[in-house]
Formats: sequence, C-alpha cells, structure tokens
Amino acid sequence: MAGFFVAAVAISLLVACSLTQVRSDGSDHRYNVGDPVPLYANKVGPFQNPSETYRYFDLPFCVPDHVKEKKEALGEVLNGDRLVSAPYKIDFLVDKDSEIVCTKKLTKDEVVQFRSAVTRDYYFQMYYDDLPLWGFLGKVDKEGKADPRDYKYYLFRRLYFEIFYNKDRVIEINARTDPSSLIDVTEDKEIDADFMYTVKWKATETTFEKRMEKYSQSSSLPHHLEIHWFSIINSCVTVLLLTGFLATILMRVLKNDFVKYANDEEAADDQEETGWKYIHGDVFRFPKYKSLLAAALGSGTQLFTLTTFIFLLALVGVFYPYNRGALFTALVVIYALTSGIAGYTASSFYCQLEGINWVRNLLLTGCLFCGPLLLTFCFLNTVAIFYSATAALPVGTIAVILLIWTLVTSPLLVLGGIAGKNSKAEFQAPVRTTKYPREIPPSPWYRGTLPQMAMAGFLPFSAIYIELYYIFASVWGHRIYTIYSILFVVFIILVIVTAFITVALTYFQLASEDHEWWWRYVCSSPVSIISALSFLCGGSTGIFIYAYCLYYYHARSDMSGFMQTSFFFGYMACICYGFFLMLGTIGFRASLFFVRHIYRSIKCE
Repeated sequence: MAGFFVAAVAISLLVACSLTQVRSDGSDHRYNVGDPVPLYANKVGPFQNPSETYRYFDLPFCVPDHVKEKKEALGEVLNGDRLVSAPYKIDFLVDKDSEIVCTKKLTKDEVVQFRSAVTRDYYFQMYYDDLPLWGFLGKVDKEGKADPRDYKYYLFRRLYFEIFYNKDRVIEINARTDPSSLIDVTEDKEIDADFMYTVKWKATETTFEKRMEKYSQSSSLPHHLEIHWFSIINSCVTVLLLTGFLATILMRVLKNDFVKYANDEEAADDQEETGWKYIHGDVFRFPKYKSLLAAALGSGTQLFTLTTFIFLLALVGVFYPYNRGALFTALVVIYALTSGIAGYTASSFYCQLEGINWVRNLLLTGCLFCGPLLLTFCFLNTVAIFYSATAALPVGTIAVILLIWTLVTSPLLVLGGIAGKNSKAEFQAPVRTTKYPREIPPSPWYRGTLPQMAMAGFLPFSAIYIELYYIFASVWGHRIYTIYSILFVVFIILVIVTAFITVALTYFQLASEDHEWWWRYVCSSPVSIISALSFLCGGSTGIFIYAYCLYYYHARSDMSGFMQTSFFFGYMACICYGFFLMLGTIGFRASLFFVRHIYRSIKCE
C-alpha cells in the first residue's frame, strides 16, 4: 500500500504543477497597441440555475463572420464551458465609441426567445484574455403594474467594456449594460435592432501577478471571515466537549473496568458497566457479508485519499478563481490514480477476514461507488441532452473518461488487489473467538441502529453546517470560495469528531454485551436487513448533509425547473454517498483500533 500511496502522491504533485502552469490562450500574452486580444463567449442561462446553461449562440445574438470554437480541456468540458469567438472586436489600447456589432431584423420567434430569456433572468459569461466577465441580457419593467400581463420586457442592445491595463498586459475588465439603450420585446412582432458596444481603456498600477486577487478577496472580506471563524470556533467547541466527554466518562469507566478485572474477577458482576469483558470470545467474530464490508472500506479509503490530495492542491494555490476545469481535472485524474489504494485496502482486509473469492470482492470494490455515479450520470446527461444544455457531455469526452477508467483505474485496481491478496496480513485479534456466539440480550430502543445513527451524525454535522452554506453557495451558486485553509481545518475537525463519537457509541454497544459492532444482520420475512453499526454511525453524517440539501434548495436558493432540480439532488446524492463511505471508513477504523486496544489491555481466559 505504501508504494501506491507514494506513487499517487508523486503523480498528484505532477498534476498540481501542470494545472498551475496551464493557462488558457492569451492569458500570459504581452500585447502591442492594436493587437487583437482573444474574447470568447462562453454560455448563457438563468441566473438562479447554475447547472442550466446553454451555448452563447443558442440565442439569436449577432454572429461573427468566422465563428471559432476554442479547444477545451477535459475539466473545462466537465464544467460546462463551451467557448466560441465573440462578436465583439476589442483590440489592445483601442478605444471605441458606439461601435456597431450588427444590424439585424429579429423575427417573431427570435423575439419570443429573447423575451423568454429576459423573463428567466438570463445572464451571459465571456472571457477576455482569460478574465471572466458577466452581464444580463435585459430587464423586466414591473413598476406600477400589478398584473404580470402588463409587464414590459426589454433587451439591452449596448455593452460598455471598461478595461484596465498595466504597460503591455491586460489586468481587469468590467462589462455593464446601458439601461437607456433598450429594445422592447414585449410583443410578438418583427423588430429592427442595432447592437452596439463601447470600449474604454484605463491605466492601472496593479501588476499582472495580482490581477486575480480581485476574485480571491471577495470570499475573505471581514464580515465573511468573522462567520468562518465562528464556524471554526463552533467546531472546536464541539471537539472539546466531545473530548471532555470521552476523557471524563469513557476513560474513567474503562479504568475502573481494568482495575476490577486485574484485582478481583468475581467483583465484575455489573453487566451494564463491565459487560464488554464477557463477550471477548465473540467481539472479533468475522461478520457476514465480509466482502461488502471490505469493498466499502476500500472505496472509503480511496475517497479519503482523494479528498486529502484535493486539499493539498487547493492549499498550494492550484484552484485559483476561474482556473477553468482545474478541480474537475484533478478529481478525475487523482481518483483514477488512487484506485490502487482501494484495491489494496479491500483485498487485504477481505483476506484478513478469511475471504476466498477476492476477485468478486475486487469487482464489488470497483463498482461500489462508480456504479451509482455512472447510473446517476447517465440519467442526468440524458436530461441535459433533452434540454440541449452545455452540461451534456460530448461523445468524445465520454470516450476519454471511459478510456481513463479502462486503461488507468481498472489496471491499478487489479494491481492493488493482487498486492493486497499477496500481503498475507493477519487480522491481529488480541483474544480468541469461541466456536458458538453468545446470545445478545435485548437492548432499549435508543440503542437501535437508527437512534445511534442519529446521535452519531448530528455532532459531526453540527461542526460543519455553518461552512456548508458557503460551500453550497459556491458550488450551486455564483459566490467564490477561496478560503481553503479554513475548510481544511473544518475537515480535520469533522474527521476527529466522527472518530470520537463512533468510538463512544461502540463502547456503549459492547458494554450492553452486543458483540455485533460492525455488522448486524436481521432476518425477517420477507425482508432481510443488514446494517453496519460502526460503519453506519460514522457515515451517517452524509445523510445529514443530504437532509441539509433539502433545506438549502427550498429555503436558501431560487433554483427551479426539472433539470436544475435533477442535477442538484442527483449529484448531491452521489457526493453525500461518497461522504458516507469516507466517514464510515473513518468511524470503522477508529472503532476497530479502540476495540483491539481495550481487549489487548486485559487478559481473557
């Protein structure tokens, strides 16, 4: 496993270097007066629906004589970027005043298209020398009109470009519309329209290296930082309370148990306090469906490694604002490279549990997370194709992803599985397992699976829920998130709290003489229920996060429509499922370490 870990680290660092060096066309160019500077139109879409975006020329804008499509990297295509040459000609240091883009007659259908776009609050996005700029297509006049049928719909026909430069470099660009230069698209009739633009160049002292700080600083304003720090303080208080709980209650009880077992074995008659000693012959009994447990641990370990590497890349500055597609590229590449870790972990643990069919276990490991993700992608990509949205991936991009999975992910998974199978590691149970299992005494309702999951998931979720809003506003909105150091601290706190609360609940379960702390299998006709207690307790935070998705969608966002709703709940289900596997693995590993420790500390005959 160490070899795969080192290889993944090395290749991810190469990915970091390549991502920091790759810049879009023209972003690092120096220009002379009159040189053409690349301006690309990216996409349009309703402002409240970030996933529902369309190609710029899906609307009847002025089309340049030669439309040139920019070649996109893998991550840019996954991000929904579809850059084409814009109809505006903006040369370096050349001012223009009321320049005509085109004069065209809008047909009735084109007027309806524009009116629909204005009604849904469409915006456009462009890139000038790799600098992003936005603007709205029009406005709705509702003033003094109670009946929506009396509203007036206007299309902006003039754009003002204000561009700042430092010597021979483009530093900043702002675009604004002229609220007095409008085209009335309220009625379904043909309209003669003149589209114009104005360009003004201004000098600035800002250096080229600092031109992206404008976007980075937007998420680190004082009032935002106060909320972020409050989130960290809230999380730290949660950790301290939980740590204090474990230190004063759990460790004290354990100490008393050890003293009683060491000095007077007959004095340990109180099953509620010392019951975990009596099940020493069953606590390490291998569970049923060991292949599923091993596959879940393998997938969770891979996702934890992936998350760690993504944080490392973020902390070194790879994911600066509007480095288009860098995050998606890193996710795809690093996930493929770390598949060997999943294969090794799953196969090694499966063989430790005396599993025989390690090939089937390896197939299950490869499909446990990718399977639901693939099904979700197929459905959502079909929806995007039906809407003709840019979220629909081209056939070539899908082929590239399949090639990565076939040529990189699968071979590494198999090699990791073979290495795990040949590692011949033993389970290292500190006590012997009896031939027949003890009967589990009945337990109160609050020690059932669902109540334990609720308790185990609530504390870790309470440590991160404040930061979740900013993450959601960035992923499913238009805010910029760049404070990765704070996010990394919150992630570490999440891991610690998850491990601690799972250990505490595992101890209480063992104290009640319930030795099925990893799998519980309940046979009831006609349904068989299987639940991993330590795994579910650790991963239940993912369920809380998905519940927060419901709250965010209905109370904190303006998202609407079938496509946006499908994308939000579909991909968030995959993300929360990934959190479930990752945190479940952390909880299980912490519980396994704890159980081994306490049974190694006593002598069981």
